[in-house]
Amino acid sequence: MVFNDSRDYAKNDHTISLNDELRLMTRRTMTKTTYIKHQLQIQQVKTTFSQQLCQHLQLVPVQAPILSETGTGIQDDLAGHEQAVSVSVKAIPDKRFEVVHSLAKWKRHTLARYGFEPGEGILTDMRALRPDEDSLSAKHSVYVDQWDWEKVIDETQRSVAFLKQTVRQIYAALLATEASLAEQGGRTPLAEQVYFIDSEALAQQFPELSPKQRERKITRQHGSVFIMGIGGQLKEGQPHDVRAPDYDDWSTLSEEGFTGLNGDLLVWHDGLKDALELSSMGIRVDSTALLQQLELSCQQHRAELPWHQALLTGQLPLTIGGGIGQSRVVMQLLQLDHIAQAQCGVWPEKVKHAL
Repeated sequence: MVFNDSRDYAKNDHTISLNDELRLMTRRTMTKTTYIKHQLQIQQVKTTFSQQLCQHLQLVPVQAPILSETGTGIQDDLAGHEQAVSVSVKAIPDKRFEVVHSLAKWKRHTLARYGFEPGEGILTDMRALRPDEDSLSAKHSVYVDQWDWEKVIDETQRSVAFLKQTVRQIYAALLATEASLAEQGGRTPLAEQVYFIDSEALAQQFPELSPKQRERKITRQHGSVFIMGIGGQLKEGQPHDVRAPDYDDWSTLSEEGFTGLNGDLLVWHDGLKDALELSSMGIRVDSTALLQQLELSCQQHRAELPWHQALLTGQLPLTIGGGIGQSRVVMQLLQLDHIAQAQCGVWPEKVKHAL
């Protein structure tokens, strides 16, 4: 992957080129002492937030896989074009495996396997590789580290009201983590509360802007925003963003009159002068939404896969879940200017030399 030095990463009122990013990173050249302090701060963020998240959502930490067997339907297809890293295991020659993209469907299968009840859920420390990222940037890396969580719900909770309640609980965990850093002289870059808006309403508010420009505009205005209804086609003819058809429910009509029971949590990052997506989450598909979304995506053949059959035959519970980017949470709470300062990834030489 080659970086274009003239590429703009933020196109609101301020433009950040790759060279600008590198200068920001270079100003933070670390000694041994500052390196150790920095690593301890990262660990504090991760430890505190995972504890807070478990408390607020009633989750149990569990171990997670890094490989998924092909042909089961458990692999997360993300936007549908990403190629997974294929792995052959010498001791199991008759099967093929892939490095996971996320654990969206594995978590739901696990909740069913062990009989979790409504109100109970799990939290994983997920690691993944996404070498098909369109670009590496201050916000995008091949190496993915996220808190992947999933919680069993009942039919009455398949609503935007419950989705918003859950988002507020996650945000409360973020604020509590921020407060623990502030006690040690850290910054407080989070807004006091989350602003909610549907992607259709956002498009109507800023019809002249692209979806990403809308995200920047609304997030700069409010500081922290949850954009709902991502994956379904808007009135303008395109979705706000692409979602796979078999995890989030982006097709059900909500009680607010919009389509979709999912969304993205974004915060304004002062250093980047840009919106930073911390989480993608949602109420998951039931059998009706799965069939509808497979048809809308022209992927009806996936209904025959084992995982999809389990859902269609009532063997999987109704759930809500999502992923929360660990490195991005660290970036926001420690106000780091590049994701490479929050994780060990692979980067072009210019970025590596600036670290």
